[in-house]
Amino acid sequence: MALKLSLKPGEKMIIGGAVVKNGDAKAELFIENKVPLLREKDIMGATEAQTVAEKIYFTIQLMYIDQENLVNHHNTYWNYVQEMTKAVPSTVALIDQISEKIVGNNYYQALKLSRKLMDYEKEIMSRV
Repeated sequence: MALKLSLKPGEKMIIGGAVVKNGDAKAELFIENKVPLLREKDIMGATEAQTVAEKIYFTIQLMYIDQENLVNHHNTYWNYVQEMTKAVPSTVALIDQISEKIVGNNYYQALKLSRKLMDYEKEIMSRV
């Protein structure tokens, strides 16, 4: 069964590593096979990743769309995880959940969980 996507005019997304931009009119796409894809609202650029949680999200995003460099992305991820858990030990449970998804090659699910990590980080930073 195909995945149906509706794109707004000018909306971008990543499909299988390729950045796709819609034209001036609404468009519908049908994805017939399993391929990594991210809508524009879920894409984070390298310069946007400023905090440790954002860097974790960006690294998982790279795991999802750039599997040719998976070993490098995994190494980067574990370095950020060490940094985060050392600075904020209360993130361990959430990071364990994210890491479980990564080990199981469920990168999209890991991305969704890492959004929670970013929210938690913002909450903590607002208290400081």
